[in-house]
Amino acid sequence: MFGRKNGLLRKEITQALLESLTRCKHDWMNKKELIESSIDPSEEVIYQLKLSESRYLFLLKEVRDLHIYIEN
Repeated sequence: MFGRKNGLLRKEITQALLESLTRCKHDWMNKKELIESSIDPSEEVIYQLKLSESRYLFLLKEVRDLHIYIEN
C-alpha cells in the first residue's frame, strides 16, 4: 500500500532534484562566462559565481549520495 506512494514520491523528488541541478549548472556557467568576458569583474559578481558553483556542487553531491544516475 505505502510502497507505491513512496515510489511515486521518490520519483517526484528525484525529478525535482535533477531539475534544480540542471538549473544551477546553467546559472553557474552563465555567470562564469560573464566573468570570463569581463575586463574587471566586481567582487559581488565573483561572490555570486562562487555561490552558484557551491550550490551546483552541493546538489551534485546529493544526487551521488542518493545513487541517482543521470541519463544523457
